[in-house]
Amino acid sequence: MSRFTDNNTKDKDLANTAEIQCPRSITDEDRARAQMYQLLGALLGSPPSKELLHGLASLQGSDTPMGSASQTLAAVAERTSPVDAKREYNNLFIGVGRGELLPYASYYLTGFLNEKPLANLRGDLIGRGIKVSDDVKEPEDHIGTLCEVMAGLITGEFECDSDLESQKAFFDAHLAKWAVLFFTDLEQAQTAIFYAPVGSLGRAFMAVEAEAFALQ
Repeated sequence: MSRFTDNNTKDKDLANTAEIQCPRSITDEDRARAQMYQLLGALLGSPPSKELLHGLASLQGSDTPMGSASQTLAAVAERTSPVDAKREYNNLFIGVGRGELLPYASYYLTGFLNEKPLANLRGDLIGRGIKVSDDVKEPEDHIGTLCEVMAGLITGEFECDSDLESQKAFFDAHLAKWAVLFFTDLEQAQTAIFYAPVGSLGRAFMAVEAEAFALQ
């Protein structure tokens, strides 16, 4: 489910693991990028459903860091039940008082929640005309929300300028300085079983994105 209010038609791909909105024509490479962001957003925003786990189990691997992580995630997803995934998600991100990890830009960049990185993000979202849905309770600098914003920028879900330069500006401002560290922490978290390869996949993908944007 999208965290944003301006939803459009949806087209399923990526082994049916994530729904991706494509209101404009995009290249196959950008579609794959958007699907990966949407998949990470879905996995980090809430526990995976039975259908999502089934789709993940069909992911194919390759001889790259992302391919290796995808292959591992497929194997783990195949033997993970929705109940186990929900329990693990709660231990990692919710917990009693707090989970093992705090997936927020403010925390990773300042050591505290609801700090300047969140204020900067909110200003950026307002400037782009992007509004998070009212039923989303966590702060906007949640890693899952940021991944969904990137997916929406790539596909043109939002009415704002969302060309490659705009995508780079958002990535550099709100993800580049901490996302790899977060995904590394997720990969190594004590309670992570299903989410460990999610961390590996996210870390590898963010590194690819950073390298590609650096060439712009």
